[in-house]
Amino acid sequence: MTYCVGILLNEGVVLASDSRTNAGIDRVSTFKKMHIYQQAGERFFALTTAGNLSLTQGVLSLVDEWLYSGDPDKDLWATESMFGAARIIGKAIREMHKVDDGYMMEAVDYSASIILTGQIKGGRLRLFLIYNAGNFIEAMGDTVYFQIGEVKYGKPILDRILTPESSLGDAVKCALISFDSTMRSNVSVGPPIDILLYRRDSMEKVFVDRLDEGDPYLQTIHEKWGSAILEAFNQISAQPDWDY
Repeated sequence: MTYCVGILLNEGVVLASDSRTNAGIDRVSTFKKMHIYQQAGERFFALTTAGNLSLTQGVLSLVDEWLYSGDPDKDLWATESMFGAARIIGKAIREMHKVDDGYMMEAVDYSASIILTGQIKGGRLRLFLIYNAGNFIEAMGDTVYFQIGEVKYGKPILDRILTPESSLGDAVKCALISFDSTMRSNVSVGPPIDILLYRRDSMEKVFVDRLDEGDPYLQTIHEKWGSAILEAFNQISAQPDWDY
């Protein structure tokens, strides 16, 4: 299992992904789930993956093979829009299913989902959630974030805090609290956590950091969020009118 979140704000975009994958409690490994494609000043794409690891690695390998082909329906360097980029990722998922479904579907859960964000010079910053069938939806209106993987534990804090007007810094803090809640309840999600920040229309280098288990800020999030929840709980009085 894994957990990834993408947050689209007026100021820019934040991506966060864990690095844990497992095939049982005694087979836990670390794999990077955030991947970046960038041509400085021209375009950047970033994606996070969840699901069957062989499928997502196959998708990334296909996308890499298609680079520099000049085909706008396959090449991220040649596509003219973020919509086209989302279609390329969806096409790669479908191509992997065409090859492997007959062998894999009966043996394992051969499915995946991907969060894609990016911007092409002259276009707008966009965020997509790409499903296992290769179809996708886009964040717009009241939808400011997408989650993939183990989503249920980290969702409440995102719903309560995030708005389009949230700052990049607050979005990172909210994302990490979301991760802390998830890791508290599910051992299949864990650090290192990769963080990406991109400022809308900057077309400059994306900021990326990796937070290991002993990272001081990650520890601060864990300790202060836990104590804040307990304090808030204790400040709410018990129902005085119940006879029990």
